[in-house]
Amino acid sequence: MTPHLFVVTPGMLTTVQDLGRPGYQALGVPVCGALDAASLRLANALVGNPEGTGALEIRFVGPTLRVAAPSLRVALAGTATPVEILGGRSIKVDAGRSLTLKRGDVLRVGAVSDTSCCYLAVEGGFTLPAPFGSQSTYDRGGFGGLDGRALRETDRLPLARGAATVRPEVGLVDLSDPDAAAPIRVVLGPQDNYFTEAGIRTLLEAEFTISPQSDRMGLRLDGPTLEHSLGYNILSDGIATGAIQVPGTGKPIVLLADHQTTGGYPKIATVISADLARLGRMRPGHKFGFAAVSVAEAERARRQQEDDIRRRLAAIAPIDLPREPDTATLLANNLISGVVSIED
Repeated sequence: MTPHLFVVTPGMLTTVQDLGRPGYQALGVPVCGALDAASLRLANALVGNPEGTGALEIRFVGPTLRVAAPSLRVALAGTATPVEILGGRSIKVDAGRSLTLKRGDVLRVGAVSDTSCCYLAVEGGFTLPAPFGSQSTYDRGGFGGLDGRALRETDRLPLARGAATVRPEVGLVDLSDPDAAAPIRVVLGPQDNYFTEAGIRTLLEAEFTISPQSDRMGLRLDGPTLEHSLGYNILSDGIATGAIQVPGTGKPIVLLADHQTTGGYPKIATVISADLARLGRMRPGHKFGFAAVSVAEAERARRQQEDDIRRRLAAIAPIDLPREPDTATLLANNLISGVVSIED
């Protein structure tokens, strides 16, 4: 039988994602890819994969999966939620470290309360098609990932490796997110001239709340409306990830990984690339504000972010994990050296 992960329960919205398929928007093909590319890269590094290998993006509630292979190394990154190993050796293993499972083991990632997405990487990745050079799932188009959709009960995810390599388990040293409470930084434009000064001031001074109607295509924001000055229709033009469209309602929409390739609403600003992962982690109900920066500041922030990711990757080190008692070793050794009198 082909080595695979059997889907016992699929979770809420579990899809295969990698770093996306840039270069095809002119053909109407969205980039897609991980909402939190930094955590995807870390998860892959923990299991020894190239950073862009396809992994499971878990949204809100994770899946339960059974290993149908001699052994398999996995790692969860982007959350503090542990991986649960169910059955005879029921244990919990912290996120941010690798773990080797054996045939028949069942792993579960439960409700994820500290982020909207996290990533479960498997050593070697999955043997799935890569349309336009990527395994990323685009469910609206029905391609990528496993049959172009989120996981379902009884699915089988084919594994590229039949067994885990023999090596020590490793873990991340730094799990912090120091910028979690900072404003989301934007560069104004490209159609900020379609808004009044009051509208731009509202964007940069008000607090917004992520609506439950948000998804991988975009975050709909509740809060004050942004005032247009030249109407709310433009000739459709290209969309960049992070663009903030404002339709006739005046309510901003921040476009994420699965965004359309063109759009006809004016874009008041664009979220800088260094803040896209942080934005992708935000859950419905989260409140935040925006701050304007220059293009030069945005470029410096992205370089600094990359330096930080590289530092975290370089700091991955061997760790000790909970181990099952070795019964054979215990029985082969005399653990009691002698009888001691209570009077001694």
